[in-house]
Amino acid sequence: MRELRIRVLAGVFVVAGILSWAVARLWNSFGTLPSVPVAAPIVLALIAVVLTATALSLRTRLKAQRERRPEAKGVDPMMAARAVVFGQASALVAALVAGMYGGTGVFLLESLDVPARRDQAIYAGASVLAGIGVIAAAIFLERVCKLPEDDEDHHNGRGTAPAA
Repeated sequence: MRELRIRVLAGVFVVAGILSWAVARLWNSFGTLPSVPVAAPIVLALIAVVLTATALSLRTRLKAQRERRPEAKGVDPMMAARAVVFGQASALVAALVAGMYGGTGVFLLESLDVPARRDQAIYAGASVLAGIGVIAAAIFLERVCKLPEDDEDHHNGRGTAPAA
């Protein structure tokens, strides 16, 4: 499994932001701009919380397992792999969504004197911050689930673990 690349996430964010800004300008010239939902930052923040809680739980269980504690509850490798895939997918979607709201927010900065637009800019900014939180939580989850052999192989120039 490949790990998340910050460059890819940043590229998705920037491209989505530029396209969103351009579409917002075009849409505004034809009529009213669609609103940024209040639920957007809330949903992104909830996803970040779920990813962080999963990472902390797995980290605690893996630490207990490594220390060979008698009460240690094992970690199913498939569950850990699913958690990482969920985190990676969440990070990619969060980069896209945060870019879209970021581009819209930049467009809305031109009209902060209008109260409704100011509120929309605040929601867009909160969505960008929550999206960054999702990305950070996904990277943390990925680091927690990384196998020690993966570190050694990465330093030797190979990107994947050897086949058994």
